[in-house]
Amino acid sequence: MSIENETTVSDSSFGNRVRSAVFWRSGTQIISQMVTWGSTLAVIRLLNPADYGIFAMTQVVMIFLTFMSGYGFASFLVQAKKIDKFRIRQTFGLLILLNAGIATLQLILASAVSDYYRQPIIQDMLHLQALIFLASPFIILGEALLARELEFRKTAIANLLSAIVSASVALYCALQGYGVWTLVLAPLSGLWVRAIAIFFFAQLYFWPTFNFKGIKENLTFGLALLGTHMFWTIQSQSDIFIAGRVLDPHDLGIYAEALFFTTILAAKFIPPLNEIAFPAYAKLQSDPASMRYAFLKAVRLIMLVACPAYLGMSVTAGPLVATVLGPKWLEMAPFVAMLALAMPIMTLQIIFAPAINALGRPQTSLRISMFGAFTMPIIFLIAVNWGTTGLVIGWLVAFPILTGFTFWMCHDKIGITLRELIGAVAPGLSSSVAMAVGVYIVSRIIPGFENWQVYFQLGIMVACGGIFYAGLLWFLSPATFKEVYSLLVRRKVESDPAPEPSPES
Repeated sequence: MSIENETTVSDSSFGNRVRSAVFWRSGTQIISQMVTWGSTLAVIRLLNPADYGIFAMTQVVMIFLTFMSGYGFASFLVQAKKIDKFRIRQTFGLLILLNAGIATLQLILASAVSDYYRQPIIQDMLHLQALIFLASPFIILGEALLARELEFRKTAIANLLSAIVSASVALYCALQGYGVWTLVLAPLSGLWVRAIAIFFFAQLYFWPTFNFKGIKENLTFGLALLGTHMFWTIQSQSDIFIAGRVLDPHDLGIYAEALFFTTILAAKFIPPLNEIAFPAYAKLQSDPASMRYAFLKAVRLIMLVACPAYLGMSVTAGPLVATVLGPKWLEMAPFVAMLALAMPIMTLQIIFAPAINALGRPQTSLRISMFGAFTMPIIFLIAVNWGTTGLVIGWLVAFPILTGFTFWMCHDKIGITLRELIGAVAPGLSSSVAMAVGVYIVSRIIPGFENWQVYFQLGIMVACGGIFYAGLLWFLSPATFKEVYSLLVRRKVESDPAPEPSPES
């Protein structure tokens, strides 16, 4: 892996390198998630909603502290046009200092957090979870160096190994009656396996340096992203933080798992694609026309997957929850149905981040996160007065507002118009809405359908949805249908139409 280099888009193989990165990152992500979900679904059936409620309380602290772990400083190594070995060693030293400090801070805060939630076990859980931050420097730096070279095959293998170990530990602990500790030990073991694998794949065979002379540019970029992550954390964890004092562990567990269930695509598949998009966009930052074209294409393709997945989840929520999670989780089905309607909007909102950061505008991402950190807690503070249902409605109110603000802040910098964005979203959204209506009608016109076994109901609804969606997409947007077909059969990206040159280029 080359360390001293200046990136360029003149390489004719760039498109296929991006395609290969997507294949490895998303392909192994699917396999990893299949492994993870298999164990997760088994563990959910063995544990109780209260276990997940208590675990969600610790995650508020973990996620809040993770924003300080230094991903923004490592991202500078991806975004910068040229780096050297000394800059890498500086970043390594900075990451070690940051994460050692975070681990110490978590040990100090554990008692206060336990008192806030009135759950003594949380103190011991947070003490053990502090070990996560000792592995973070190796993962963060190694993944940044691999991402710079679009070497996502190695990252993907590390993630797959991590998923297998984590799933195995989860199943063992759940079967042995470890209860809520299963949710602590499984991800911790998987994370350390990932750290060791990344260490070797990225060849981090050098010592860090704590000489930070000349690191100002890195700090400026990293601090902006650090602020972005901090406000994003406030935004994304405010509901659990607020609800943890109001709802009992059972109700909080139902809400937290409904949220987990509906955010699987946005939380597990979009971030890996954004990891690829960031270095790819960074290589296009000096070509506005190509950047605009690549962004709109990414929106179109991602929404072609997200919209049918979420609207399908909404219309099949009852049999889906009963089949996948079992009858003791059935009370969360109405919340899944409502939350799923907010998820396409959430997915669209988070697609903007890698493009705007790759353009060297982390301050824009910071302002967006600040707006979300101000808006969403206020909405959830009001919504929690109506319990779990109120929190779910809060999502339906908050994310359209946040996504509209995000577009307003980013559209001129990326070079897109509202009409172009709607045009990119329309094929997937329109076909998905029509699909969901069709599936709902089918479930109502089949005699005695509500009395069928839930897995038969789910199978019929999913099959009808797939047929309806493919047919509607072909009918409403044949060009998009052909684009998806070309992507699936892995034709060369050189066959894609080139973007129109812009006046600025």
